[in-house]
Amino acid sequence: MAQMGRPRGFNRDAAVKQAMHLFWERGYESTSLNDLKAGIGGGISSPSLYAAFGSKEGLFHEAVELYLATHGQVMECLWDASLSPREAIEQSLRRSARMQSERGHPRGCMIALGAMGACSPEHADTDKPVKAARERNKAGLLACVRRGIAQGDFPAELDAQATAMALYGFLLGMSIMARDGASRAMLEGSVSRMMDLLGPAIK
Repeated sequence: MAQMGRPRGFNRDAAVKQAMHLFWERGYESTSLNDLKAGIGGGISSPSLYAAFGSKEGLFHEAVELYLATHGQVMECLWDASLSPREAIEQSLRRSARMQSERGHPRGCMIALGAMGACSPEHADTDKPVKAARERNKAGLLACVRRGIAQGDFPAELDAQATAMALYGFLLGMSIMARDGASRAMLEGSVSRMMDLLGPAIK
């Protein structure tokens, strides 16, 4: 007889964490239901998985929430008004570089990589949470650049929009570099160079 209930000892938090790692490593569409069942373990059945999370998309959204509440916090310093704009930008990039290259989880950034391929019409809403997170990071960078120009952290003639987009593109690019094996030292070195390109503080 097929097992319809959750397996004994089912740990929802652990299941979401395992799913997060799978989606982070493989992307949404490349992570199959069988991958999720095997990764979660404990003999969980398809009906049990759907009963717990509603759908694969529901599990993905919970995995994204977990990522944002943990690893994704590296970007929150963009919104820390106690830091100078330059410090906030540099800290966010360095913390992201460390997180993306550390052991214990897939390399790169789940927000940049985890929903890649989720573009089929039937999955049109799947990547909304990661798009929202990316937009928030982009907005944080733009706010810091604008604040930096106003406060003298950056030259007054700096194009805030173009500079923020360059920083955002660099942030996304670090995910590919990390996934391709770039070391923490390499990533942090590139952050140093990126900050040099912004020019020295003028006050």
